[in-house]
Amino acid sequence: MIENCDCLQGFLMFRSFGGGTGSGFSALLMEKILADYGKKSKLEFAIYPSPTVSTSIVEPYNSILTPHQTDVCFMMDNEAIFDMCQKKIEIEWPTYGNLNRLIGQVVSSITASLRFKGSLNVDLNEFQTNLVPYPRIHFPLINMSPLIAKERINHASYSTAQVTSEVFEESTQMVKCNQKRGMFMACCLLFRGDFTTTHIQQAITKIKMRKDIHFVDWIPTG
Repeated sequence: MIENCDCLQGFLMFRSFGGGTGSGFSALLMEKILADYGKKSKLEFAIYPSPTVSTSIVEPYNSILTPHQTDVCFMMDNEAIFDMCQKKIEIEWPTYGNLNRLIGQVVSSITASLRFKGSLNVDLNEFQTNLVPYPRIHFPLINMSPLIAKERINHASYSTAQVTSEVFEESTQMVKCNQKRGMFMACCLLFRGDFTTTHIQQAITKIKMRKDIHFVDWIPTG
């Protein structure tokens, strides 16, 4: 399949860092891809071990030894996505199907600019260029907004500013961590739907003026 591609951009890897879910095989597969296609972009969507839920005794070893095989690793954990389904989408008992649908929405948003026309189209290489300041620091946080319950979807409305502001809330994070204990080095906002460039710029300006969101000084264009 790779040899038949006219213009191979890179690879998307989906795996879990926990043991017993193919993490060992996927690590071996990544080593092979690195050896044969080292210059191609390698983006990874990985399920990271949850802070309070452990399914395997070897999770700590795998989560330390396997994350540094790709150029960009988008991390998620089941606990965070489970909470999003319960609190934001109001699903009382989320299934793995519900969790996978959210992950699918995120992945489709990242590849949307490759599949559809837009005001600013990007390729896979630009995610690494814009989001990874150093090769070892390549773990972007994933947030998703808006998340609306099925019963309220017909009469709920969000402005561009509301959607942008909600993205920076911990309740929309797909991995459990306290972002207020650190600083943002770079940020990539991907909008899908009826958004105008003017409204997006105004929303981003408001975000930069907020005192609870901190960006590092040494990357002014982040």
